[in-house]
Amino acid sequence: MSKDAIEVPSYPLLERIEVPSALRELPVSALPQVAEELRNFLIHHAARYGGHFAASLGVVELTVALHYVYQTPEDLLVWDVGHQAYGHKILTGRRRVFHTNRLKDGVSGFPRREESPYDTFGVGHSSTAISAALGMVEALKHQSQTHRKVVAVVGDGAITAGLAYEGLNNTGMLQPDLLIILNDNQISIDENVGAIKDYLAGITASRSYNRLRDEVWRFLTKVQEKLGTPIRDYVARLEEMLTFLISRPAVLFESMGLRYFGPVNGHDVIGLVDTLRNLRELPGPKLLHCRTVKGKGFPPAEKDPIKWHAPAFRFDPKTGEPLDPPSLKPTPPRYQDVFGETVIELAQQDERVVAVTPAMLSGSGLTRMRKLMPERCYDVGIAEQHAVTFSAGLATQGMKVFCNIYSTFLQRAYDQVIHDVAIQNLPVIFCLDRAGAVGADGATHQGLYDIAYLRPVPNLILSAPLNESELRNLMYTALDSPHPFVIRYPRGNGVMIEWRTPLEKLPIGKGRLLREGEDVAILSYGHIGNEVLKACEELAKEDLFPAVYDLRFAKPLDEEILEEVVRRFRYIITVEDGVRIGGVGSAVLEWLADKGYNLPVRRLGAPDIVLEHATQVEQYALCGYDRKAITEAARSAFLSIIPSRS
Repeated sequence: MSKDAIEVPSYPLLERIEVPSALRELPVSALPQVAEELRNFLIHHAARYGGHFAASLGVVELTVALHYVYQTPEDLLVWDVGHQAYGHKILTGRRRVFHTNRLKDGVSGFPRREESPYDTFGVGHSSTAISAALGMVEALKHQSQTHRKVVAVVGDGAITAGLAYEGLNNTGMLQPDLLIILNDNQISIDENVGAIKDYLAGITASRSYNRLRDEVWRFLTKVQEKLGTPIRDYVARLEEMLTFLISRPAVLFESMGLRYFGPVNGHDVIGLVDTLRNLRELPGPKLLHCRTVKGKGFPPAEKDPIKWHAPAFRFDPKTGEPLDPPSLKPTPPRYQDVFGETVIELAQQDERVVAVTPAMLSGSGLTRMRKLMPERCYDVGIAEQHAVTFSAGLATQGMKVFCNIYSTFLQRAYDQVIHDVAIQNLPVIFCLDRAGAVGADGATHQGLYDIAYLRPVPNLILSAPLNESELRNLMYTALDSPHPFVIRYPRGNGVMIEWRTPLEKLPIGKGRLLREGEDVAILSYGHIGNEVLKACEELAKEDLFPAVYDLRFAKPLDEEILEEVVRRFRYIITVEDGVRIGGVGSAVLEWLADKGYNLPVRRLGAPDIVLEHATQVEQYALCGYDRKAITEAARSAFLSIIPSRS
């Protein structure tokens, strides 16, 4: 079935809404239909094109209500996390081009300031909205624009991260006119974990609290309407006192200086409009607790929001059944799955092996280990800093810790890597998933920087596997390392059908020759070496035979290989799936300079740009290290050495 074969419903109201001002022209009674049409649009878009899905379904009514009550873009709306914002994008001028979402030169999958005035802050990582919104409120105050309102929508588990509480703490101190909406759906990408989840669930579960809260709220509203403005302060104090008395769970937010409201039904769009209108005129910092269902309105996503967080397959928008038949041809596994299976294998051999991940169980391949060995697989929530220091603590007592964090997310814990692991030389094993170009998630999620930001840190060993077998061997090797050990690997599939090879210890700091050659040596690092080997097959048709070395380690470098390359070859090309500045190519240049060697070197890697969303293959080409670029670089090197070959 083709994409066009999916029947697309009509959207009579949604098609009238190019920007939120058009939404605000509708009567409140029309908003449930707007929400229904918006939800159907999201379902049918995902059925055709994929992308983040369940999170945006869960905030449809909240999105409609916010743009209806607040005068966006005059009022500022900050989304956290950004994959909730598909509905926001559709209501703010991007509906007609939303089919380009996450495609090269198309709409970004996350809010972007460059894309729209309605996108007030770039959001790919979580838990930034409160701090950013607080900064916006203070800036408006300095500019005498206090009539403009600011709202932060915090959801999908973002409230579990430390940065959110740093923002809450400062908000309580500054007492700004700021509304924080807690979109509480009990799940991020995987199920939320930890005391905060239980705490919020306790608020929701208290029937007596909810019943009494509603009665008190109605009573106080009537009192204020009858007695007028002079009684406002007394009503506010009474409300605060009663809230404190009847809502023990709300004490957390009240004690931080925020007025707490809720929980409210996040799928009652008319009720949300009434609530937001009241809160818009209420000064000071406020927190509105909304209960929502991730995947709301699409039964398969409601039942399994983890699977439907970001479906990568086309499906029937009515049933959720996949439209494309599965391929019968065997394919190589994803690197994350090889990691997940191998860590179980190692844990079965050694009772000291444990795994740690910050809210990425499924993405890291650890779901099965969590089921088999729940006491040895830790999901610490969206808390990368804690994940690293927690791993360091485990390592001090002899545990063999595999700390699995996406490359882009380890950036959030850089101080902990240095201060808590490297300086103390603790043998934590960092497995960096999604290293290199990541594809459609785009600029905020690129894993291009880890080589450069980790290479200067003392005591760290930096490695990258060429394939699945090498990943297994590096994990096995890291178990005996007395130093912190980093293994980076890309998003997506490897290259081996038969990947369950016997485990083998590798010599640390030693690479290997993959292909003999003459005149030109290509030094590759990690999975991108497979593209180098394919490029060499093309070059062989032209009687060009560069040698290919798999470095395996960016730190320590294999100096024996480098000495051999200097002795045997006249031109060096380095290839890496990472930034050129500070990367493996830079390490090779530094070594040559320190040794006093003068040999031409061409570095292939990501240039000094913000790499936007596209497919991984397109990103390799944009950065100049796809197969074609490698072939052209080698051909150019040969021509510079032996002009007669032309």
